[in-house]
Amino acid sequence: MLWIKSLHIIFVTSWFAGLFYLPRLFVNHAMVLDSKISDNTTSERLKLMESKLYRFMLPLAVLALGFGLWLWIGFGATGGWIHAKLTLVAALVAYHLYCGKLVKDFKQDKNQHSHIWYRWFNEIPVIVLSIIVILVVVKPF
Repeated sequence: MLWIKSLHIIFVTSWFAGLFYLPRLFVNHAMVLDSKISDNTTSERLKLMESKLYRFMLPLAVLALGFGLWLWIGFGATGGWIHAKLTLVAALVAYHLYCGKLVKDFKQDKNQHSHIWYRWFNEIPVIVLSIIVILVVVKPF
């Protein structure tokens, strides 16, 4: 069980690195697009970085979810906290997929949001991770 738990933590940490960094790239990309002097070279570089990072994040997410599922099914977890955690994990998957939509929007030059919107969007995984850690460690219910 400790090996599975270790692998789960490693892949969750790696996945979150992408969930923290990709929206930060969106902030920078939106700032380039919002600037009065359009810099096509920077925009193209950011598109490439966003696309590569998103593609790299997918297997990390799958492995994190797979090892988490293995822990849950194989070793069991009871209590209301696990249901709250799973709900938040589902929200993270939706966030991840929405990031993919945003990558596509930037790639097609169809961004609809300002850099300020992305700064707020960037905080969602921090909040969700904080709540999940508290749920797993404290098991409040």
